[in-house]
This record gives sequence, structure tokens and C-alpha cells, in this order.
Amino acid sequence: MSKNALIIFTRKPELGKVKTRLAKGVGDEKALEIYIYLLQHSAKIASKVSASKQVWYTNSVEQNDLWDDSIFEKYTQIEGDLGDKMKTAFKHSFENSFEKVVIIGTDLLNVATDDIESAYDQLDENDVVFGPAEDGGYYLLGMNQFIPELFENIEWSTENVLNQSIKQIPDQKFTLLDEKNDIDYKEDALRHHELEEIILK
Repeated sequence: MSKNALIIFTRKPELGKVKTRLAKGVGDEKALEIYIYLLQHSAKIASKVSASKQVWYTNSVEQNDLWDDSIFEKYTQIEGDLGDKMKTAFKHSFENSFEKVVIIGTDLLNVATDDIESAYDQLDENDVVFGPAEDGGYYLLGMNQFIPELFENIEWSTENVLNQSIKQIPDQKFTLLDEKNDIDYKEDALRHHELEEIILK
């Protein structure tokens, strides 16, 4: 069994409940369509990663959805802020004897299987790896040991997330992957031809 674990945080694709910032610019129906497109992309690239793959849902697990039950283990996120949720998922993986654990969300179109594989490679020489996002957060986090401090005292959903996270690990060696852009607003989506087509059709 692989000693690498890949955690994917997701939510059910429900009208009016996903990509709410994007929906302000494109409407609920197109926001949902874009979200489903992003989920399909995330499932496709994740399925090819050499790791044990876990999908963690908000509220409750979905069976027989676009996350293939034969490829992805499925769990429910705990209540709490994003830090509490991620801390629990990472702790679960390390307690189950995984040696390198990486988490991604489902908000990027330009993240590839190779980016995730590179994160595992970086953990040979580093304790922590971040995939920085243009908005000051991160689209990927990986570590080769459980470091709960990374999920504490962080102003989640602000431009301070990455910098505050780095300050939490003064004694650990870390590295950064290439910066990428989340799809949070209409302007973000319009930077991608595939998403622009959904918006303009």
C-alpha cells in the first residue's frame, strides 16, 4: 500500500450552495455548472496520483457520484472552521501510518497530476510544502509529519493565510510550488477558455 495520502475537500454540487462569490457575477446556475466542471477536473487528475485517495465531504458522504467509489475513500468533515477540518483529516491520515500527506481543494483548473506528484517529491527534503494561490492563500498543503500548529491562529479566507501559516512553522523546512489561481470570481473564470464558454453560452 502507498505511504502517500491525498486528501480532497469537497462539497455536494447543489444549486445556490456552491461558489457563492462566483455566483454573484454569473448567477447560481452557471456557478453550479462551473463547479461541476471543476469537480470533474479534480477527480480526473486526482485519480492518476500515486497515493491513497480520500474525499472529505461537508455534511455527509455521497456514494456513486463523480468520485468513483472504487478509487476514493470517503469521509465526512467535522464541524468547525477550515483549520479544524483540515487538522482532523491530516491527523486521521498520519494515525493510519501514512508518511506523506497532501491536501487539495476543488477550486483550480490549472492544477495537474504532476503538481501533486511534485509535492510528494518535495517532502523528501522538506517538512512542509505549500502551493501558493494568487489571493494569498494556498491551493495545496503537504507535510511529512503531523504539525497541528499549521491549522491554528490562521485568519482563514483572507490574503494572510499563507504568510501566517509559514510563521507557524519557524523550525520546519518548507518549500513553495508554482503559484496558481483559484476560481473564486467571474474574472477568475474568464481567464480559462473552458469556463468562459460556460459563462457566455
